[in-house]
Amino acid sequence: MIEVENLHKSFGEAHVLKGISTSFEKGKTNLIIGQSGSGKTVFLKCLLGLFTPEEGKIAYEGQVYSELSLDEKRDLRQEMGMVFQGSALFDSMTVEGNVMFPLEMFTKQSRSEMQDRVDFVLKRVNLIDAHHKYPSEISGGMQKRVAIARAIVMNPKYLFCDEPNSGLDPKTAILIDNLIQEITKEYNITTVINSHDMNSVMEIGEKIIFLKDGFKEWEGSNKEIFKTDNAAVTNFVYSSELFKKVRQMYLEERN
Repeated sequence: MIEVENLHKSFGEAHVLKGISTSFEKGKTNLIIGQSGSGKTVFLKCLLGLFTPEEGKIAYEGQVYSELSLDEKRDLRQEMGMVFQGSALFDSMTVEGNVMFPLEMFTKQSRSEMQDRVDFVLKRVNLIDAHHKYPSEISGGMQKRVAIARAIVMNPKYLFCDEPNSGLDPKTAILIDNLIQEITKEYNITTVINSHDMNSVMEIGEKIIFLKDGFKEWEGSNKEIFKTDNAAVTNFVYSSELFKKVRQMYLEERN
């Protein structure tokens, strides 16, 4: 579990995060949503330890990040996996090389141990025959699965995903959502996803944090979001005609 208390972050005169308090639960897919400029990317980078907040605290399984030594922070970061928006694969490395990279950098495993682990995670994300291909030789959806494999190769306690469905067609996006949720539950990971994809919100949003202008405007589940009367949430989530119809159907069924 990750617990956040009264988090504030500014850049010069711009006060980006304004007293956010929440928690992200283990074994669940936790989504951060909001319009551009709402603070969700800055929030995610604070959770990753890339930005230092001026006020507030972030605790990982009860360990307050700001109170850890440099060695303890380094150890904690090695328990974090990250899936970047554009996958961020190394073009000059094969799929196998990309996934093996964290093991080579941060562990003292033998070559055979690393190979076994790479084979295992690639099989887990349904990439059995792609070991020796380069990123340019595989599809966007396959690249995303490679990024997920690399993120979990160190067996992390925490998985962070920044817009994991960006640039994917709807069918592939659903497959990636399902894969992330399956891995979250299978390994009991605390997963935090920064997303603007409303399909993801409805499909895997077991806990949703909605940010607006740096404040936590609302939080709840994908089931509870249908019930909310918060105008900011409904305006954001139901901005498309499709989701307006979905909500109307829900309200009619409830009545």
